[in-house]
Amino acid sequence: MAGRIPQSFLDTLLDRVDIVDVVDRRVKLKKTGKNYSALCPFHDEKTPSFSVNPDKQFYYCFGCGAGGNALGFVMDYENLEFPQAVDNLAATVGLEVPREESSERDQQRREQHQALYDLLDKAAQWYGQQLRRHPEARRAVDYLKQRGLSGEIAARFDLGFAPPGWDNLMKALAQDDAGRNALTEAGLLVQNDAGRRYDRFRDRVIFPIRDQRGRVIAFGGRVLGDDKPKYLNSPETPVFHKGRELYGLYQARKHNRSLQRILVVEGYMDVIALAQHDINYAVATLGTATSETHLQRIFRMVPEVVFCFDGDEAGRKAAQRAMEATLPNMEDGRQARFLFLPDGEDPDTLVRARGADHLLHLIDNAMPLEDFLFEVAGEGLNTLSLDGKARMSKLALPYLNRLPTGVYRELMFDALAQRTGLTRESLAALTPPEPPPEAIPEPLTEASFHSNSTPENAAPQSHEPPPPAEPVQRPAQPRPRGFSNLAQSAIALLLHQPSVAASVRKESLEGLSGADIALLRDLIGTLHSDPQMSYARLMGYRHGTPEGELMNRLASQERLIPGEGIEQQFCDTIESLSRQMSRMELEAEVDKLRGANYADMSELDKLRLKEKLSQLTQLRKHRGPG
Repeated sequence: MAGRIPQSFLDTLLDRVDIVDVVDRRVKLKKTGKNYSALCPFHDEKTPSFSVNPDKQFYYCFGCGAGGNALGFVMDYENLEFPQAVDNLAATVGLEVPREESSERDQQRREQHQALYDLLDKAAQWYGQQLRRHPEARRAVDYLKQRGLSGEIAARFDLGFAPPGWDNLMKALAQDDAGRNALTEAGLLVQNDAGRRYDRFRDRVIFPIRDQRGRVIAFGGRVLGDDKPKYLNSPETPVFHKGRELYGLYQARKHNRSLQRILVVEGYMDVIALAQHDINYAVATLGTATSETHLQRIFRMVPEVVFCFDGDEAGRKAAQRAMEATLPNMEDGRQARFLFLPDGEDPDTLVRARGADHLLHLIDNAMPLEDFLFEVAGEGLNTLSLDGKARMSKLALPYLNRLPTGVYRELMFDALAQRTGLTRESLAALTPPEPPPEAIPEPLTEASFHSNSTPENAAPQSHEPPPPAEPVQRPAQPRPRGFSNLAQSAIALLLHQPSVAASVRKESLEGLSGADIALLRDLIGTLHSDPQMSYARLMGYRHGTPEGELMNRLASQERLIPGEGIEQQFCDTIESLSRQMSRMELEAEVDKLRGANYADMSELDKLRLKEKLSQLTQLRKHRGPG
């Protein structure tokens, strides 16, 4: 198998090709000002919203959000994998693609994973054929029609049918022991204690589960007979980790690359039924609670998430776990809300009985996270009494302490003070109990087209101390519209004028956490190594990843970038981010000093506490948005 393509060659290739020529050979472009435009080849439209920027060598569609460099365009337009797209593009400029030698272990892992992807894809096709051709398929078709699904929506989600019987799939796809071993590793066969193997999915409607790149990685099955459980998922495999994946996310992004909201529901049929009613932004977890890893992925794509649960006790407990996973990801500009459905209803039954407009109204009016958090903290308490207010404060503080530093965190502390009648000083003096159990994300892998897992940047969890005893009025500095935080503002400026990276040190951002910070730090380091690197090369392996999509969106918002003074604004933004770190460190020191009994403190410690509080006050006077 061919080795890895060197990054240096990719840089050379992108420098040699002109994206205008690459796109124009496939989609007729028209000159519009300094850019070129056309009808978008990735979604239906009547007015051109597809734009190609020859200076930055990237394309972007303002209608569906598709974007990237020349290599990314060839991958998407020709539906090619990364190596094939490189070969295709290199041939147009007469370059031969070199391959680096890779370690035997890495090569074996890639081959193993690719073999699993190929086998899972074959299985998905086989299940799909059975839904159309098998004599018993009428029961599955009748079930789907009974649930109100059309053939079109069934095709969009690649629904299939596993016929009754113990070894239908095994006979179709496994010719020998090696084939049966591969099917077992892919989670498609089960081996009992006696060594007998049989099909995992039998007499079930089949739901292929795709990763973010559209590859089939697992299956879910809904029983048609009386077998248990009603729903069955593939087990964990080398290519499927259920704690990271979201069913329907690939279809949602394929339908609309400019998603503004994700609706998290509980089951496959909820996702599909909502898509049938033109609500195309629903996803479902795969038999697990919503995790921080899920939220990191969601918030990299959209600014808003709505959780939809049953209104019973189990639904509210699931919502509370989702809230706990959401809190560390609530950076400024993000929103989370909770929708509780009437007893006995789920999104599938409700949308069929009352229609899409009714459900959309409920989604638009779902409970904000802040209201749900205080409702959870005050449950069973008389919050009109002094004791109830004190107990609610103690229960709410551990949740608030998990919020990342920012305006939203400060507003939440203010809201708790208003609800309890306590001052910020009193809240800061309270000793919170142990924080609630955390959803611990699974380890993530490096984002790369050559990796075999979905690229992702994991943000470390935040456990900030309570705010200091001297609250200060802190008007937030205005942030350019279109950027959800300071890091995104800095990335946009950097993409517009890469040379500004030379004016700051990469170390300026050490200590700050978050996926956007990680991307900003990486871009600055890259540009320090190669100040002449173009936007197209900066995209590099990021095409098709959340980071790449964010870069495309930010690079396309040129109207938000000032005409001059970009370097100064970039430096000011980095300075504001650095102050965040200084403020966080000071808050930790102040909290540690205040943890001691003031009467027992030495004069030196009292003086240090006073100085730290003064420094913190000055920092907060200059505070930027979180």
